[in-house]
Amino acid sequence: MSTEVRVPTLGESVSEATVATWFKKPGDKVEADEMLCELETDKVTVEVPSPTAGTMGDIIAAEGETVGVDALLATIEEGSGEKSAPKSADKPGDKSADKSGGTSDDKQVAASSGAGGGSIDVMVPTLGESVSEATVATWFKKPGDKVEADEMLCELETDKVSVEVPAPGAGTLSEILADEGETVQAGGKLAVLSTSSDAAVAQATEKGPADGAQYQQPKPGGDTAKDVEDAPSAKKAMAEAGLDRDSVTGTGRDGRIMKEDVAKAAKGAAQSKAPDAPKPAPAARAPSPASDADREERVKMTRLRQTIARRLKDSQNTAAMLTTYNEVDMTEVMALRSEYKDEFQKKHGVKLGFMSFFTKACVHALNEVPEVNAEIDGTDIVYKNFVHMGIAAGTPTGLVVPVIRDAHAMSFAQIEKSIGEMGAKARDGKLTMDEMQGGTFTISNGGVYGSLLSSPILNPPQSGILGMHKIQDRPMAIKGEVVIRPMMYLALSYDHRIVDGKGAVTFLVRVKEALEDPRRLLMDL
Repeated sequence: MSTEVRVPTLGESVSEATVATWFKKPGDKVEADEMLCELETDKVTVEVPSPTAGTMGDIIAAEGETVGVDALLATIEEGSGEKSAPKSADKPGDKSADKSGGTSDDKQVAASSGAGGGSIDVMVPTLGESVSEATVATWFKKPGDKVEADEMLCELETDKVSVEVPAPGAGTLSEILADEGETVQAGGKLAVLSTSSDAAVAQATEKGPADGAQYQQPKPGGDTAKDVEDAPSAKKAMAEAGLDRDSVTGTGRDGRIMKEDVAKAAKGAAQSKAPDAPKPAPAARAPSPASDADREERVKMTRLRQTIARRLKDSQNTAAMLTTYNEVDMTEVMALRSEYKDEFQKKHGVKLGFMSFFTKACVHALNEVPEVNAEIDGTDIVYKNFVHMGIAAGTPTGLVVPVIRDAHAMSFAQIEKSIGEMGAKARDGKLTMDEMQGGTFTISNGGVYGSLLSSPILNPPQSGILGMHKIQDRPMAIKGEVVIRPMMYLALSYDHRIVDGKGAVTFLVRVKEALEDPRRLLMDL
């Protein structure tokens, strides 16, 4: 009896994903809830658990393939019996199949596998929300290399994150089907691992890749440096270290330079430098002017940066976006925080920051102006009777917006803990799809980077986003006297199709009032 493994729900407005990595291969034993594969969308990575215990059967969607919601990924054979590796689909140009449906090469590989031998497909994992494809950035292994289970085989780049693809099992990398720089679809196949004996692996390696494989062995004597694309991380490291490509020896497939190769070359260069050795004076001659093109550096945009650019532009093109501004005196919030921060951290184990105050103030204002917490769906307005607060966070690879769910029902301590956990996951690139979708309102804090004033861009389909900025001492006229106060500019960008100017201004004034007198939050004023 077999159990089907299907693509789970991918989230809001996401209809497809890319199979990034298979952690198991046909014939492997699996336990219930053990991770089988990883899918990628344009937002996050989704792991697909086994629905039951048994033996891995056929893998239907190979790594790199694009799969829709509820599409069949694989089958699990219940019981202890092993299932043979799936046969390759017939393609134009394939060798004729025998009566059993396999080609002559299939039969030869199967025969050479011997008892217990087989192969495992390495698949593209889940790519995240609305992400259907990825780019193969770097292969860490080459055909013929032995790999251990969970050892990293390659790195994929999407428009949101970089995804490392681990080996679904131990064996030998027999074929690479998607070269570096190629675009692969969700569920597509990246490579094949052989679990047969060393002799069978050697035979398969001598024969070369199977029919339909996209990888080709480099030709002897070819100019590898011109044809091989180095790892993006290695290019960046070489630029930072001031090394040229010829001074670094690549250990990757086809001589590709990896990040660790650059580190070794930089270390060797530092050791080989003579200490303060006098240099002969160069012959005096007029320097040749360098053209602008020689001083430029062209780097391809990452998929994450491409998606950020596309989504922000789509937001401007779709919503009737407008921004209203105000300023808030942070004196009372800063005094309250200063008075209770030590006691707060001692009791709750987390620092008391400003974000919990702003979150509470926004929840308070959203209750009075619910259209800022709503969204447009066709000709309908969908009002949210809850607040899932998005907290925009900058990461080394780009902007992400993790969501604090049911923020309206949280205490200050719960909000601070949630923000801390989400921030750590964002920096480590471990946010899941569920943690980045479903937000109803967003707060963006450009003040941490020193921004004094800005106009944030909406995060569709949300209708409002609050921009926080730098707290700066400014002279203010209060009760006829000029005093120095810590002031912050606030900016509310909103969708004018659903939020009128009166509602937007009222929202921002309520936030201002709650922050300038936090006691209003306790009394619901």
